Amino acid sequence: MENPTIITKLNDILSPLAAKIGNQRHLKAISSGMMFGLPFIVIGSFFLIFANPPINMEQYNPQTANFFMQFMAGWKDFATTNYDLITAPYSLTMGVVGLISVFGIAYALASEYKMNPSMNGMVATVVYLMICTPVVEGKISLDYLGTNGLFVAILVGLLVVEISRVFEVKEIKLKLPDSVPPMVATFINTLFPLLTNIIIFYGINVVFLVTTNKIFPEAVMQVLTPATNIAGSLGGFLLIVTLGNILWLFGINGSSIIFPIVFTLGMAQTGLNAEQVASGEAMTHLMNLQMFRISVLGGAGGTLGLVILMMCSKVREYRTLGKLSLIPGICSINEPVIFGMPIVFNPILAIPFIITPIVSLLLTYFAQKIGLIGLGFIVDPSFTPLFAQAYLSSMDWRNVLFCIFLIGLSVVIYYPFFKVMEKNKTQLVDEV
Repeated sequence: MENPTIITKLNDILSPLAAKIGNQRHLKAISSGMMFGLPFIVIGSFFLIFANPPINMEQYNPQTANFFMQFMAGWKDFATTNYDLITAPYSLTMGVVGLISVFGIAYALASEYKMNPSMNGMVATVVYLMICTPVVEGKISLDYLGTNGLFVAILVGLLVVEISRVFEVKEIKLKLPDSVPPMVATFINTLFPLLTNIIIFYGINVVFLVTTNKIFPEAVMQVLTPATNIAGSLGGFLLIVTLGNILWLFGINGSSIIFPIVFTLGMAQTGLNAEQVASGEAMTHLMNLQMFRISVLGGAGGTLGLVILMMCSKVREYRTLGKLSLIPGICSINEPVIFGMPIVFNPILAIPFIITPIVSLLLTYFAQKIGLIGLGFIVDPSFTPLFAQAYLSSMDWRNVLFCIFLIGLSVVIYYPFFKVMEKNKTQLVDEV
């Protein structure tokens, strides 16, 4: 009798856990609800990439630049001048993914309970807008309508439906005569759960605003932001990045939470390296901006290897999503994979999602330490394709080759876990 393969063992251990979690109605609602935002996330990613062409203008010399570099400089100038115009589709697609998700989550959970999904979705949307869009001088802020507000979107989407369900279960409604049209009866009996939800959630928001001078989502984000005093060491950096990736597994934009810490640290260390280069000294600061870039190589969780596996998958759904996710992934934007696969609330892919960045960061740190790759001393543009970014940050082609190696390594790490997902998906299709 043959020994079971590692994939079989993983399947035996993880599949029952995944099935149990996947059948829980609230988690199903979160997963299904976030799928509402997938098309918007994909489209928004392309506009964000277009608005950030891969060129460092500090290194650009118009006197010696070739035609390609002149074209890139022109593109950069156009993108800078018209940045708001170009990124408007991003701001109103990926930039409001929290708003889209709260409707989707409430819709999906209401469907599970056989309640009115559209009405519950709209109630959740209105409540979410009330607590996430403070009005200042007649203008509303979009800051917490995107991924920064996803955690609040999950809470509101689920709790609004649960509160409304109390009215259904307890039959707290007006008994109207049969002569009243069904649409009118639905309208009247929606008023009570709507008013209750508004009083509860807006009341909570007002309490936070009065006591902390912060709206509820702002207070939530502040609580989730880790302390900055441990960021300067490799261990502290790994801990912060891992915390960010764990938050992603719960649908919270972990990258936005850790960004102020790791990016600020990386900028400072990169500046110190630049000063050493200008003085003709050897660079010594390893925790530079390059480390931050590696932590999101292909996006949070280092998912570019997963994207490559998806593109080669036997499952058509995975192949299609993989192809759609490749270009955004190369620019370190991977929300299509996180919410489309999904990785959120996925106990199988959660393991490589956490492990891959840890391994990549450790290898990068020691590769810099022994001189295998160049240290970062240039602040490269954000959302630049990773190969250009690897070169621009260090002006060292070895870094490009090293990134290719890390992508190959991520394929290896994700492979057994992806095969479990693929096998389960294939079996499900065969059963249907």
